[in-house]
Amino acid sequence: MRTPEIVDLRAIDPVDCPCGIARRAFADSDDFPGTLHFTQISQDARAHFHREHTEIYVILKCDPDAAIELDGVRHPVQPLKSILIPPGVTHRAIGEMEVLIVCTPEFDSRDEHFPGESRN
Repeated sequence: MRTPEIVDLRAIDPVDCPCGIARRAFADSDDFPGTLHFTQISQDARAHFHREHTEIYVILKCDPDAAIELDGVRHPVQPLKSILIPPGVTHRAIGEMEVLIVCTPEFDSRDEHFPGESRN
């Protein structure tokens, strides 16, 4: 029988990520083929891409001059703007912001790749 899950994102231990500090939820859920990340970005993020993951960013809060860079092109963001980032698109957040990120399939740090770096 399926059971709803309720998670307080603030209660999840934060982890460092290329975008800042992330709190990741639902990784162990049998009913959701992905993860939800509450990410706090306090400085420009490190450009990276994923070979397998698709991500959807939902901007909750941000500085007036915040942006997201997609394959080298900067796009201004504001609260409640959403961005779908398919696999292979190099991306980074610019400026301070809080975002919800829906990641599918389930997040795996081995699928974080950085331009110019090779990974064995």
